Amino acid sequence: MTDRWARAEERYRAREADRRYPRRDDWGLDARTAGEQSPPATQDHWDDDDDTNVIPRYEDEGYDDEPQPEPERAAPVRRRPVGRAAPGGKQARGRADREPDGAGRRSGGGRERSRIASRKAAERKRRRRTLWVVGGVFAVLFVLAGGFAGYKLMSGITPPEDFAGPPGELVVIQVHPGDTATEIAETMKDKGVVASSAAFYEAAVRNSNMNGVQPGFYTVGVNSPAADAVTALVGGKSRVGNVTVSEGRLLHDKHDVSTGGRYDGIYRKIADASCYGTQQKCVTYEQLDAAGASSDLAALGVPEWAMQGVRNSPDPSRQLEGLIAAGTWDFDPSAPPQEILRQLISTSVERYESTGLLQSGGNTGLTPYETLIAASLVEREAKPQDMSKVARVIVNRLEVDQMLQFDSTVNYTLDTTEVATTDADRATETAWNTYAMQGLPITPIAAPSVAALQAMENPEPGAWLYFVTVDKEGTTLFTESYSEHLRLVAQAQRSGILDSSRPYGG
Repeated sequence: MTDRWARAEERYRAREADRRYPRRDDWGLDARTAGEQSPPATQDHWDDDDDTNVIPRYEDEGYDDEPQPEPERAAPVRRRPVGRAAPGGKQARGRADREPDGAGRRSGGGRERSRIASRKAAERKRRRRTLWVVGGVFAVLFVLAGGFAGYKLMSGITPPEDFAGPPGELVVIQVHPGDTATEIAETMKDKGVVASSAAFYEAAVRNSNMNGVQPGFYTVGVNSPAADAVTALVGGKSRVGNVTVSEGRLLHDKHDVSTGGRYDGIYRKIADASCYGTQQKCVTYEQLDAAGASSDLAALGVPEWAMQGVRNSPDPSRQLEGLIAAGTWDFDPSAPPQEILRQLISTSVERYESTGLLQSGGNTGLTPYETLIAASLVEREAKPQDMSKVARVIVNRLEVDQMLQFDSTVNYTLDTTEVATTDADRATETAWNTYAMQGLPITPIAAPSVAALQAMENPEPGAWLYFVTVDKEGTTLFTESYSEHLRLVAQAQRSGILDSSRPYGG
């Protein structure tokens, strides 16, 4: 009895499912049962969902979301003619025997539709979630694009602040090595040249000549329109504070013994390069000379390895000799004289130390300052191709305690100079005259080149003690024999390089 009521309940559920969810096809059921469907449900039984093609999920009592294994369907019972006995001798009961088969089909079909509806509902949920994510991403991108477009629009409407001009008083600005247009713009703004760094930057990127701006110091008028400031910077005429020190140049002026012409010293070259502006603001030669004699060596940029040697100079006006190297240098012409010297000495010391000066004593036995002194002698005595050999002569003579006897050391303290020197000049005792003293001069006697410094740091191997230039083409011969050296001196005299009153210089 219980089984009968269970089968009846299953048939009721199947009919109810057919009524609520009318099928548009036979849902894969047996064709014989397709005609047994319940009549289509009226419109009142549909959910409020507008999409009538979507089948809502049907939840049986006690059925969860997980797909359940499909129950085994009972084998259909074959129909027998009424009155014919079934196997076993019993008469078939007709409709009663067919009831389990029909009920099973309807119950199995309801569960199948429920599982299909569940899968479709889950798929719709996943699609909705994906659409929300994609929509959110597009919304963020739309907001960002709108913000950027608004910024560009506002930038185009409101240009950066700029001066109307005309430019005012000139000020000095510095372009450092590696500066970008943005960094130069900030410098211009800080100095009051332009009203805003943005205005200068926009003008700079429109001027292709900005790529050719070199590190250094420039004069530009305050309150300048950005375009005018860029033009002044790239024009070339605004460059100031740029000085070239030639190899072998001295701090102070010299005069030629034959012509009387002035040979400008380093202080004179700096003074000329310091002038700028319509009123020609300049640092004078005398101001630089006085600043160079200061006892505050640290304020002048003197390195520690040269400090004691500089203090030993008997003439303070010559104490900085050799510390401003040969080369092209930049300095701030608006700075005080002492600060100008500090800038030039500091950059020169960096150049010297980059050659290995501080480690060179192992090859020669000289301190860094002594190496600098000897390099200045090489610079004044030798041509580039002979520098390494002259450096070896210096080292060899120092090792055997022989006087260097270089005419360049005699000429150093003289107002007028020439290749050869007089007997009286050579006999005058000074802290630099190597004819009247043993060893090196007290300070350098000129600005050495990097080539001379490197030659002194690594002299060419050899036993030479003497050298002399024998012709006007600059041919220099080396020997370790004094008698051979005297023969070469006579050759030089015959060629007009030396005369009898000025015997030899090396």
